[in-house]
Amino acid sequence: MKPSIPKGTRDFTPAEMAKRNYIFDTIKSVFRLYGFQQIETPAMENLSTLMGKYGEEGDKLLFKILNSGNFMDGVDAVQTQSIASLTKKISEKGLRYDLTVPFARFVVQHQNEISFPFKRFQIQPVWRADRPQKGRYREFFQCDADVVGSDSLLNEVELVQIIDEVYRRFGIDVIIKINNRKILSGISEIIGAEDKIVDITVAIDKLDKIGIENVTKELQEKGISAVQIAKLQPILELKGTNSEKLSQLKSVLTSSEIGMKGIEELETIFNFTQDLAIKNEMELDLTLARGLNYYTGAIFEVKAKNAEMGSISGGGRYDNLTGVFGLKGISGVGISFGADRIYDVLNQLNLYPADSLNHTQILFACFGDDEIRYALPWLKALREKGIIAEIYPEAGKMKKQLSYADNKHIPFVAVIGSNEMEANKVMLKNMNSGEQQLIDLQGLLNKFN
Repeated sequence: MKPSIPKGTRDFTPAEMAKRNYIFDTIKSVFRLYGFQQIETPAMENLSTLMGKYGEEGDKLLFKILNSGNFMDGVDAVQTQSIASLTKKISEKGLRYDLTVPFARFVVQHQNEISFPFKRFQIQPVWRADRPQKGRYREFFQCDADVVGSDSLLNEVELVQIIDEVYRRFGIDVIIKINNRKILSGISEIIGAEDKIVDITVAIDKLDKIGIENVTKELQEKGISAVQIAKLQPILELKGTNSEKLSQLKSVLTSSEIGMKGIEELETIFNFTQDLAIKNEMELDLTLARGLNYYTGAIFEVKAKNAEMGSISGGGRYDNLTGVFGLKGISGVGISFGADRIYDVLNQLNLYPADSLNHTQILFACFGDDEIRYALPWLKALREKGIIAEIYPEAGKMKKQLSYADNKHIPFVAVIGSNEMEANKVMLKNMNSGEQQLIDLQGLLNKFN
């Protein structure tokens, strides 16, 4: 049987993991600059925790885990069971779909152990039973930062700064798209379809992917009339600067209290960020809806300008996600970086710095026990200075050991013979130029400083 992995998952080689760790370390360092603390939650959660939080489409993408033991025990007439009722009998747990809902569960469960506002970050894999395609995986990492227990829009402003700083460090030019679910609620209200807000947001969130005709068709299938769609389209197509769009929206949504509140919130965010010299472009995008049901305020999405890729970051404000777990009135806001998509973008644009790959810097060739005993103190001294050093593990032909160094892109090889040991030095070979020099330990340490 030929070994394989499930579609939508990937193996990562040591070179690829070095790149991924560069991504994780960069994002972590920015999170920590803003006072976020790291947590982790289990890969699997109770289905009662996960179901109903992501909308009907999201629930379909949850990976369910069969109960252990005889999971079919007590299940009669399977053929007549609906999938939903059968699932309840044979599965109680599922793999987490995102990090936000498990975080809400964590906050409620540990509310007496944490201080509010609570700023946490989390970098772990999530799973979605989606159809694999370019940039879309069934297993992928998310890098989340969330603040709960504060209504302040300063949190949104700092999340914009975090986004801007992370992508500045990566060297990726991005566009930060922003909208507000209150504005979308206001639009639904003034077109007379407030009871269809979820259907509207789910549909228009697909506009970039399926186009206006298919969005219109989906809206019609959800019971939204042609008259209502005709009122909706020109609002979504408003042009101009961010301030011009907001000004036009004010005249459109003047009769909607919730819509005007959303406009006010976005004006505050834009006013604050105006003074912060945000490097990357910020754009008010009225078609941005973020399909997840739990968003209630500002919503964000980030796209790379110079790479073919969908959203590489996203997030927003959720006012009462903890309420479903019994802790009401706790507002939160967060952002999620899609590490796998960022990885693909950095590969497309070849933006990894050379020193991010953490290659071995020097290899000690091995010809016998005497040479090993001589080399070990040198290795210890190099490693104490943070220099990545290794020794070939067994005596072998020089050609084989040099090939090993070449294959691992090791720039220097230290060769030890009787003359070198007598002089208390090593012969250092530069693998790029072929040059060799006799050098003592201090000289070798200085070479890597």
